[in-house]
Amino acid sequence: MTSKKLVNTVAGCADDALAGLVACNPNLHLLRGHRVALRSDLDSLKGRVALLSGGGSGHEPAHAGFVGKGMLTGVIAGAVFTSPAVGSILAAIRAVAQAGTVGTLLIVKNYTGDRLNFGLAREQARAEGIPVEMVVIGDDSAFTVLKKAGRRGLCGTVLIHKVAGALAEAGVGLEEITNRVSVVAKAMGTLGVSLSSCSVPGSRPTFELSLDEVELGLGIHGEAGVRRIKMASADEIVTLMLDHMTNSSNVSHVPVQSGSSVVLMVNNLGGLSFLELGIMADAAVRSLDAETTASAWPNVAKVSVTGRKRSRAAPAEPLEAPDSTATGGLASGQTVLVLERVCATLLGLEEHLNALDRAAGDGDCGTTHSRAARAIQGWLKEGPPPASPAQLLSKLSLLLLEKMGGSSGALYGLFLTAAAQPLKAKTDLPAWSAAMDAGLEAMQKYGKAAPGDRTMLDSLWAAGQELQAWKSPGANLFHVLTKAVQVSEAGTQPPRKTGLEPLGSHLYVTLNKLISFVYLFPPLNRERSTYLRGTVRLREMCSPSTVSRT
Repeated sequence: MTSKKLVNTVAGCADDALAGLVACNPNLHLLRGHRVALRSDLDSLKGRVALLSGGGSGHEPAHAGFVGKGMLTGVIAGAVFTSPAVGSILAAIRAVAQAGTVGTLLIVKNYTGDRLNFGLAREQARAEGIPVEMVVIGDDSAFTVLKKAGRRGLCGTVLIHKVAGALAEAGVGLEEITNRVSVVAKAMGTLGVSLSSCSVPGSRPTFELSLDEVELGLGIHGEAGVRRIKMASADEIVTLMLDHMTNSSNVSHVPVQSGSSVVLMVNNLGGLSFLELGIMADAAVRSLDAETTASAWPNVAKVSVTGRKRSRAAPAEPLEAPDSTATGGLASGQTVLVLERVCATLLGLEEHLNALDRAAGDGDCGTTHSRAARAIQGWLKEGPPPASPAQLLSKLSLLLLEKMGGSSGALYGLFLTAAAQPLKAKTDLPAWSAAMDAGLEAMQKYGKAAPGDRTMLDSLWAAGQELQAWKSPGANLFHVLTKAVQVSEAGTQPPRKTGLEPLGSHLYVTLNKLISFVYLFPPLNRERSTYLRGTVRLREMCSPSTVSRT
């Protein structure tokens, strides 16, 4: 049974929440066409550095509650627990640049999807000549042994918003702000404790906790912590948390010396009552009191906010360069049939994939893929897809980057964007093999995973190695492709007794959950008509009842 939520629709809840915040706050504007909130006085920031942050919704008041003088210039919100789309991040960067700011600092929590999407937007903005820097915040002190993915980004990010905001307000330059907040970030530590599970709207709770248990070190999306302990008093739990955070044997500990001055933030993850929050915050020694107009800081709007619509037009996107190799492409009708079959399959598996994802992630894998499927279906209704393979992959990439969100959208978008490049010049078998190579290289560069790390890259890599045979003269398309599918399926099997943990959740898919492929077939030869055939393999590795949280 799904959890109770006061929403209008699951799909629109993040948009409605952001619109409600803006409706109640005269200092904010929405950026039309995007889930972006910006300061309403952007013009006053001319000559100063802009600060943008964001991430998945569901962590309110983060991040939009911290937009205002002395803190953030704007935020980009994703769907619940889903990183925001690259296109929306880029639109926010362009908007603040057009307002006359002298640079933009992106403040990003250390999660795969956020790093990928903000990083891609940064690269695109810099290619347009906009000065953009990015700091990735990892302040989690839960794990005693550092993982390859690094420390997770938690509520310490809000302190970075405050420090960076004060520096920007004082007119400090982009490079100096970046350097100074990077130093501050290294001195932070955060530890969470959970009394119960969270749940994504439209889904069931991601895990279960006994009535007499709490979980130490839980992530903000329901990621597993370091251990479960028996329920205890607030004082005992606070003592346990502080001991864990300051223990020098913990590689992610906070290096606090006796007598040091510290800033303490107590964060309720949006779910703890203020009575309990006050009890837990009893040990606070001081508060931050530098001026800020951010609504989530202890300030209240004191002017009328009714009867006003506050939004601004999104900046126009640069014109797209025409593709000079649009001939000899894929048959449009068959392309539509394949894509519709893929979308229908994903929509039918939505709840099943969510159930699998709840075992090791935040329970939204199916929701994320359904969002992508509906976006593709809507796109197909607008007209026939491009005939050129390169254009088709590029359009699908943009669609997934903008509509799918999360690390899944970023990884699929990266793969398809890179894969499209070799197909601009040729569409023969060697070109398709090169397209697979390019996609894999891009995923490794930005996703930071390697073959053997127990992500979906393992299966894709195995298939890519088989597709190398297409580069040899006389290669048989179907023979090679059939073998590629077989080895990719074998690649979904977890290695025996390695002790490795999967690097990611969502659809940087761990091998004990799901693997999916969509193969786009190149033409058999130049004389025959070109076409598209698709093979979709959705392979369940474990049933929900047998998967354990790792």
